[in-house]
Amino acid sequence: LILVRHAAPRQDPAQPASRWQLSDAGRLSCAPLAARLAAHAPDVVVTSVEPKAVETGALVAARLGLPIEQADGLHEHRRERVPFTSPEQFERSVVALFERPDELALGEETARQAGDRFERAVQDVLARHPAETVAVVAHGTAITLFVARHTGLAPVAFWRRLGLPAVVVMSLPGLELL
Repeated sequence: LILVRHAAPRQDPAQPASRWQLSDAGRLSCAPLAARLAAHAPDVVVTSVEPKAVETGALVAARLGLPIEQADGLHEHRRERVPFTSPEQFERSVVALFERPDELALGEETARQAGDRFERAVQDVLARHPAETVAVVAHGTAITLFVARHTGLAPVAFWRRLGLPAVVVMSLPGLELL
Protein backbone atom coordinates (compact mmCIF):
# COMPACT_ATOMS: atom_id res chain seq x y z
CA LEU A 1 0.00 0.00 0.00
CA ILE A 2 1.40 3.35 -1.04
CA LEU A 3 -0.22 6.37 0.60
CA VAL A 4 0.42 9.59 -1.28
CA ARG A 5 -0.28 13.02 0.07
CA HIS A 6 -1.42 15.27 -2.79
CA ALA A 7 0.87 17.91 -4.27
CA ALA A 8 0.75 21.57 -3.21
CA PRO A 9 -2.59 23.26 -3.83
CA ARG A 10 -3.36 26.81 -4.87
CA GLN A 11 -4.90 28.20 -1.71
CA ASP A 12 -8.14 30.09 -2.21
CA PRO A 13 -9.43 31.69 1.00
CA ALA A 14 -12.89 32.05 -0.61
CA GLN A 15 -13.25 28.26 -0.99
CA PRO A 16 -13.02 25.38 1.48
CA ALA A 17 -9.74 23.46 1.09
CA SER A 18 -11.71 20.47 -0.20
CA ARG A 19 -12.31 22.41 -3.45
CA TRP A 20 -8.76 23.62 -4.05
CA GLN A 21 -6.91 22.75 -7.27
CA LEU A 22 -3.17 22.19 -7.55
CA SER A 23 -0.84 25.16 -7.82
CA ASP A 24 1.58 25.45 -10.72
CA ALA A 25 4.37 24.25 -8.41
CA GLY A 26 2.16 21.37 -7.28
CA ARG A 27 1.58 20.24 -10.86
CA LEU A 28 5.31 20.44 -11.59
CA SER A 29 6.10 18.31 -8.53
CA CYS A 30 4.01 15.43 -9.90
CA ALA A 31 6.72 14.36 -12.38
CA PRO A 32 9.33 13.69 -9.67
CA LEU A 33 6.55 12.19 -7.53
CA ALA A 34 5.75 9.73 -10.33
CA ALA A 35 9.44 8.81 -10.54
CA ARG A 36 9.49 8.09 -6.79
CA LEU A 37 6.36 5.98 -7.08
CA ALA A 38 7.69 4.03 -10.06
CA ALA A 39 10.30 2.46 -7.77
CA HIS A 40 7.42 0.81 -5.84
CA ALA A 41 5.71 -0.48 -9.03
CA PRO A 42 2.09 0.46 -8.31
CA ASP A 43 -0.58 -1.31 -10.36
CA VAL A 44 -3.33 1.27 -9.91
CA VAL A 45 -3.83 4.81 -8.59
CA VAL A 46 -6.92 5.47 -6.46
CA THR A 47 -7.70 9.03 -5.37
CA SER A 48 -10.04 10.80 -3.04
CA VAL A 49 -12.75 12.85 -4.74
CA GLU A 50 -11.13 16.17 -3.80
CA PRO A 51 -9.73 18.08 -6.83
CA LYS A 52 -6.16 18.38 -5.54
CA ALA A 53 -5.95 14.61 -4.99
CA VAL A 54 -7.68 13.80 -8.28
CA GLU A 55 -5.30 16.07 -10.18
CA THR A 56 -2.22 14.69 -8.41
CA GLY A 57 -3.36 11.14 -9.11
CA ALA A 58 -4.20 11.87 -12.75
CA LEU A 59 -0.80 13.42 -13.45
CA VAL A 60 1.04 10.54 -11.77
CA ALA A 61 -1.11 7.84 -13.40
CA ALA A 62 -0.65 9.38 -16.86
CA ARG A 63 3.11 9.56 -16.40
CA LEU A 64 3.26 5.92 -15.24
CA GLY A 65 0.65 4.60 -17.69
CA LEU A 66 -1.56 3.32 -14.87
CA PRO A 67 -5.32 3.05 -14.48
CA ILE A 68 -6.90 5.58 -12.13
CA GLU A 69 -10.11 5.62 -10.15
CA GLN A 70 -11.74 7.64 -7.41
CA ALA A 71 -13.10 6.24 -4.16
CA ASP A 72 -15.49 7.68 -1.61
CA GLY A 73 -14.27 8.04 1.95
CA LEU A 74 -10.66 8.90 1.13
CA HIS A 75 -11.25 12.64 1.52
CA GLU A 76 -9.61 14.81 4.14
CA HIS A 77 -10.93 15.32 7.66
CA ARG A 78 -14.18 17.23 7.15
CA ARG A 79 -13.74 20.94 7.79
CA GLU A 80 -15.93 22.62 5.19
CA ARG A 81 -17.07 25.41 7.51
CA VAL A 82 -13.67 26.19 9.02
CA PRO A 83 -12.62 29.69 7.93
CA PHE A 84 -9.27 30.28 6.24
CA THR A 85 -6.70 31.15 8.88
CA SER A 86 -2.98 31.65 9.41
CA PRO A 87 -0.70 28.63 9.07
CA GLU A 88 0.10 28.87 12.79
CA GLN A 89 -3.55 28.83 13.83
CA PHE A 90 -4.30 26.00 11.42
CA GLU A 91 -1.45 23.94 12.90
CA ARG A 92 -2.71 24.56 16.45
CA SER A 93 -6.17 23.36 15.37
CA VAL A 94 -4.80 20.20 13.76
CA VAL A 95 -2.69 19.45 16.84
CA ALA A 96 -5.84 19.78 18.98
CA LEU A 97 -7.62 17.36 16.62
CA PHE A 98 -4.88 14.75 17.08
CA GLU A 99 -4.59 15.30 20.84
CA ARG A 100 -8.35 15.04 21.49
CA PRO A 101 -9.47 12.35 18.99
CA ASP A 102 -12.95 11.91 20.45
CA GLU A 103 -13.78 15.62 20.65
CA LEU A 104 -14.95 17.85 17.84
CA ALA A 105 -11.77 19.94 17.98
CA LEU A 106 -11.78 21.07 14.34
CA GLY A 107 -14.34 20.94 11.58
CA GLU A 108 -17.33 18.64 11.30
CA GLU A 109 -15.92 15.28 12.42
CA THR A 110 -13.67 14.09 15.21
CA ALA A 111 -10.29 12.53 14.52
CA ARG A 112 -11.75 9.15 15.47
CA GLN A 113 -14.63 9.54 13.00
CA ALA A 114 -12.28 10.67 10.22
CA GLY A 115 -9.87 7.84 10.98
CA ASP A 116 -12.64 5.23 10.98
CA ARG A 117 -14.04 6.53 7.69
CA PHE A 118 -10.63 6.58 6.02
CA GLU A 119 -9.84 3.10 7.38
CA ARG A 120 -13.04 1.68 5.85
CA ALA A 121 -12.31 3.38 2.53
CA VAL A 122 -8.74 2.06 2.35
CA GLN A 123 -9.88 -1.45 3.27
CA ASP A 124 -12.57 -1.26 0.55
CA VAL A 125 -9.95 -0.18 -2.01
CA LEU A 126 -7.63 -3.02 -0.98
CA ALA A 127 -10.50 -5.52 -1.21
CA ARG A 128 -11.20 -4.37 -4.78
CA HIS A 129 -7.53 -4.74 -5.69
CA PRO A 130 -6.28 -7.92 -4.00
CA ALA A 131 -2.69 -8.88 -4.76
CA GLU A 132 -2.03 -5.47 -6.36
CA THR A 133 0.17 -2.62 -5.24
CA VAL A 134 -2.20 0.30 -4.79
CA ALA A 135 -1.22 3.97 -4.64
CA VAL A 136 -3.88 5.90 -2.72
CA VAL A 137 -3.71 9.66 -3.26
CA ALA A 138 -5.29 11.36 -0.26
CA HIS A 139 -4.63 14.00 2.38
CA GLY A 140 -2.26 14.73 5.24
CA THR A 141 -4.54 14.49 8.23
CA ALA A 142 -6.37 11.39 7.02
CA ILE A 143 -3.12 9.62 6.09
CA THR A 144 -1.64 10.55 9.47
CA LEU A 145 -4.63 9.10 11.34
CA PHE A 146 -4.32 5.85 9.37
CA VAL A 147 -0.55 5.52 9.81
CA ALA A 148 -0.69 6.37 13.53
CA ARG A 149 -3.46 3.80 14.05
CA HIS A 150 -1.46 1.01 12.45
CA THR A 151 2.06 1.85 13.61
CA GLY A 152 1.69 3.61 16.94
CA LEU A 153 3.64 6.63 15.69
CA ALA A 154 2.86 9.96 17.34
CA PRO A 155 0.45 11.68 14.93
CA VAL A 156 1.57 15.28 15.43
CA ALA A 157 5.24 14.58 14.71
CA PHE A 158 4.35 12.41 11.71
CA TRP A 159 1.92 15.00 10.29
CA ARG A 160 4.51 17.77 10.63
CA ARG A 161 7.00 15.72 8.58
CA LEU A 162 4.68 15.16 5.63
CA GLY A 163 5.51 17.29 2.62
CA LEU A 164 3.41 18.28 -0.36
CA PRO A 165 3.54 15.76 -1.96
CA ALA A 166 4.66 12.91 0.31
CA VAL A 167 4.90 9.13 -0.05
CA VAL A 168 4.29 6.59 2.74
CA VAL A 169 4.80 2.91 1.94
CA MET A 170 3.21 0.21 4.10
CA SER A 171 3.43 -3.57 3.92
CA LEU A 172 0.45 -5.78 3.22
CA PRO A 173 -1.24 -7.44 4.93
CA GLY A 174 0.42 -6.21 8.14
CA LEU A 175 0.33 -2.47 7.41
CA GLU A 176 3.80 -1.96 8.81
CA LEU A 177 5.61 1.20 7.82
CA LEU A 178 8.32 0.49 5.29
